[in-house]
Amino acid sequence: MSLSASDAASPLRPEIENFIDEMVQKHGYPPAALRRLFSTVQSRPSVIRAISTPGTARPWYEFRRSAITPVRIEGGVRFWQQNQAVLEKATREFGVPEEILVATIGIETVYGRNTGSVKVLDALTTLAFDYPPRAEFFRTELEQYLLLVRENGIDAANTRGSYAGAIGLPQFMPSSYRKHAVDFDGDGRRDLVASRADAIGSVANYYRSYNWKTGETAIVAAESGDADLGPLLAAGIKPHISVRELREKGVVIPDGVDENALVTLFAVETERGGKLYLGLNNFYVITRYNRSINYAMAVWELAGEIRAQMASVATTPSP
Repeated sequence: MSLSASDAASPLRPEIENFIDEMVQKHGYPPAALRRLFSTVQSRPSVIRAISTPGTARPWYEFRRSAITPVRIEGGVRFWQQNQAVLEKATREFGVPEEILVATIGIETVYGRNTGSVKVLDALTTLAFDYPPRAEFFRTELEQYLLLVRENGIDAANTRGSYAGAIGLPQFMPSSYRKHAVDFDGDGRRDLVASRADAIGSVANYYRSYNWKTGETAIVAAESGDADLGPLLAAGIKPHISVRELREKGVVIPDGVDENALVTLFAVETERGGKLYLGLNNFYVITRYNRSINYAMAVWELAGEIRAQMASVATTPSP
């Protein structure tokens, strides 16, 4: 459905009418067109159930089993081989390794196989007006979606995505789509649904915009030693303390890590108990894509598995 003028629909919920008024005043939308569009929306209780119990909240060892799979590893190798030139170009231009780009798309949608079946307009409207814990965030994303629709010629009523309203191969929220998506195939459109090149370039641009540091690692294993871990683990995932300071507090860190690097300390649950890691700058950058330690760990570990498998394929002699 386009956002052209139309006869006014039946009155909507007051909060949606207020939102429409804001869109008219701020962005010049025809009010009748928006009322017609919102008259097609269906509230989705399943969306609220899904966002209230995210899969990333599971223990790491459970999440890892569902994320680091042969399907994603082998699919990642194929995706890399099929898009090698585009991936190399993205790495040259944005400084983000090919395996990180591949793994991100693999974790998000299994390389485009699972891009979501919920109408984006339904999802965002449900969350904006029926999910108080994050209503403000999703009202902003709904606004951004309507702007994206106008800019990119997207079907406002029928575009489908995740239960949270994320779109395309890389599952960008509308605000990220507008801010970070790039036309990487040069066809004049930023298409994250059908263009693998645009998806790859956009993920690379996203990570660079959050200060990905080329050639640096993201995660380093550590041991607690005689450190008091409580305050360190409670300090959040943004790097805030130097390696030197952690060593002084008793944390055991392998040699070779820059003493002055800012890191955070975090633990994940394995089947054998807790395991301790340092999260460096690039770890934090991955969490800007999804604010979950499990998510960032999955991207990093899947990237390593895919890189190793690519190297194995490259060194296997032809029959």
